[in-house]
Amino acid sequence: MEFLEFLAAHGADLLFYAFAALALAGGLGVVLLRNPMYGAMALLTSFLAVAALFFLRHAEFVAVVQIFVYGGGIMVLFLFVIMLVNLHRLPEPKRFLSQSPLALVVAGVMVVLLAIFLAQAALAPAATDLASFRTVEGRPLGNTQAVAWSLYRDYLLPFEIASVFLLIAMIGAVVLGRRQ
Repeated sequence: MEFLEFLAAHGADLLFYAFAALALAGGLGVVLLRNPMYGAMALLTSFLAVAALFFLRHAEFVAVVQIFVYGGGIMVLFLFVIMLVNLHRLPEPKRFLSQSPLALVVAGVMVVLLAIFLAQAALAPAATDLASFRTVEGRPLGNTQAVAWSLYRDYLLPFEIASVFLLIAMIGAVVLGRRQ
């Protein structure tokens, strides 16, 4: 019974740590696996784990965009490149210790900055009150509804300008592609 109470109280935290570990393992797989197809699958695992982390943080819109754009479009692009380019005859890579000392210094600085960021995040109070959410008629909106409400009410003109620019770019790409 104590285990079920612990799981009910800390289940979201355990899921967060599990998906974070899965994302890190996928990232390490991308770097360490020799076969490019296995590396691409590790990258897909990392993308989907990050999307799950977004879902756990109640950022549904960003999670769905992560799945569609990165898990779908970018992965298809990577897989086409892997299949079209013969990546099985890559030269033998250098070992980690033979890399330039500048890369090791940059990696050390990044680790220190990550530690500082994590320490600040642990000390900062969490904002969980409903005042941080957008409300309509006194009801708090969900994440996707809040994004849509802001996009179509507060930022309608920039949204329409961006859509016109994308339409012009699409027409230009078709015109340039047909000039053969």
